[in-house]
Formats: sequence, structure tokens, C-alpha cells
Amino acid sequence: MTRRGFVALALLLAFSTLAPASGAGDPYEINAILPETGRGAFMGRGFAATLGVIEDIVNKSGGIRGRPIKFVIADGQSNPQIVVQLLDGLIARNVPVIIGPNQTAECRAAQPLVRNGPVIYCLSPQISPEVGSFAFSAGVTTLTSIEGLLQYFRARGWTKVGVIASTDATGQEAEAEIDRAFAAEPGETIVDREHFNPDDISVAAQMSHLAGSGAQVMLAWTTGTPFATLLRGAIQAGIDIPIAGSNGNLSYSQLESVKAYVPKDLLFIGIPSAASVDGLSGGPLKNAQRLYINAFRAAGIRPEIGQYQIWDLAWIIIDALKKVGLNANAVQIRDYIANLRGWVGVHGTYDFRAFPGRGLGSSSLVVARWDAAKDSWTNVSLPGGVPVK
Repeated sequence: MTRRGFVALALLLAFSTLAPASGAGDPYEINAILPETGRGAFMGRGFAATLGVIEDIVNKSGGIRGRPIKFVIADGQSNPQIVVQLLDGLIARNVPVIIGPNQTAECRAAQPLVRNGPVIYCLSPQISPEVGSFAFSAGVTTLTSIEGLLQYFRARGWTKVGVIASTDATGQEAEAEIDRAFAAEPGETIVDREHFNPDDISVAAQMSHLAGSGAQVMLAWTTGTPFATLLRGAIQAGIDIPIAGSNGNLSYSQLESVKAYVPKDLLFIGIPSAASVDGLSGGPLKNAQRLYINAFRAAGIRPEIGQYQIWDLAWIIIDALKKVGLNANAVQIRDYIANLRGWVGVHGTYDFRAFPGRGLGSSSLVVARWDAAKDSWTNVSLPGGVPVK
């Protein structure tokens, strides 16, 4: 978000108690395909709540060009087949832009369908959209996330790593990126590699192997209920080493559900402003975080992964519509986003020319540690993965 954008959003928040403009016509609908049910529902609830907050802010400040907006959410049910059916219906209606879907398999299934539009802004960081395509991806790449974790591991002296990943599309894609990251970091070694089905209720055999591998740290790549299965299995196997996972588990309700199995060091990839605004230097990033926190405080929501993963991209789409107009087609919206530079949000400063398809690089990630006693996470690295001294 540019400095001008900060002023605009600040005014939106400041005047959020004003009544919406009347006589502006029917709301402009922005469609989203999100997981309201199924395995990804714990994230979908946060996504939906965030869109509600943004919709309220925009409409109470007069909407876009005087017209109110409405986010229309379709439940993808955490199922790629359902997502494809919903996407086909929206394509038939010639909608220009869609927020979502969420999971890697869903995004991969959606990409071939939008070669000629609409724009889809996928919430999974694990896809790598083709340059010039109508697909965009939220957050930094999985490869960049793994590289950040390995830098943190190396600095902490953890060179022997045990890896366990799910056998679904998310796990398979992550494992390919894990291999790429380790190939570029010869100082780090995978001493044991395990797999499990996300529907498994026990990983006792896998954890037994990991326990005897000599691993100094475990990289556990999955989200939701399967992540709880891994943590429980590790405790039951007597494993007492740091465990690192993806930011898809940075959910208070998710971590509350696994509090009996939290290891001494439970690490995640986060974003510089996710843990606390107090640790940030002044400037646009801190301003963006203040606006973000104030918006959710006013709504009575404690922001987590479901909030910060979708917050920036929703505002980018709104800014695109403000710039090119509510009659914009998919090409105009794609071109606006693809050329956006210097836009500052809670993830950092976006540059879609330098980082096509997502706008973010390694400076937009940190390693975060979960503090069960404080019911919060703390950033334990600088941007990029270098440990905080």
C-alpha cells in the first residue's frame, strides 16, 4: 500500500462509524471460493470473517466510486472437485476476479480453467503462477519459506533434520521444495524422511523411526487436524526436539486444540508483523500493521492466519477496482496487479515485477515460536530467517 493508500485506509477506519451511502445501486459483488466446511474450515472461518471486516470498512466509507461492495462466498468444502464446479459456474457468469481457492490441490485444479480469465488469487503459497497468467498466489513461496527455516536451523546448530510430510498434494509439493532447499544448503542433512496419510489417526511407526534417527530438529509439513496428529505422535514417541511447520497452523484455535502436545520449541514460518507491532521499526510497515490491528480490534476479532493471509490480497483487489473501475475486465485487473510496485501491507512491500505472481520475497518472512504460556507467538528471527540475538 502506498503512502497515499495509508491515508485512504486510515480514513476508511476513522469514518467506519458513518452510515453507508444510500442510493448507490446494488452492491458490486466480489466472489470468493473458500473452505467453510471440510479439512480447511478452521482457516475458512478466518477468511470469511476478514472479508466481512473489509466489506464493512469499505461500505461505511462510501464504497468503491460511490457503490457498495459485497463479498459473495461459495463453500469449496476443502474439495478440489467442488472447487472446479463452483469455478465453472463463475466463469460462465463472466466474473472478472475471484478470491481463492485455498488448498494447493484446489489451486492446481483451478489454474488450467482460467487461462483466459478470470483472475484468481489463490490463498496457497505453494503454487507458482506462470508469468502473465491470470493466477496469483498469496504469501512467499514454499521454497523461500523452507530456505528461511534452514537458515535459522543452521544458525542454531541444528544440521540433522528429520522430515515428515503428508501424502496429499500439499505434502508432495512441499517435499519437492524441501529437496530443492536442502540441495542448495549442503550444511543441512535430512537424516530421516517419513510420510503419512492426512486421514491417519496414528503416526507411531513414523515417529519411532524419527526418534532413533539422530535428528536435531523435525520439519513437519501439513496443516489442520493432521498437524495435531503429528504433534501427538511425537510426544508419545518421546521425541524432545524442536518441531517446525508451515504458517497454515498459526491459528489460536488450532494451537489451543494441541496444547497437550506442544513441544518446547514449536516453530513456524510467519510474517514480520504477525506477532507484534511493537517489535517493528517505524514507517509504512508499522502503519499497515496498526491499521490491521485496529480494524480487527473494532470487530472484536483476534487476528491469526485466516486474517493476515487474505487481508492484503483483498485490499489489492479493491485497489485494482478503484483504479480501473467497476466495469473492469479480467485483463485490466490482472495487468494492474502484475505491475503493482511499492504497495505496503502486513506482509511487507509488494513488487509484482520483481516477484511475478505473488509480489513478495524472503524479506516478508520470519521464523515465529509459539509460546503456550502466553497463548501467542513471538518472532525469533529477523526477516529472511537470521535468528534474533
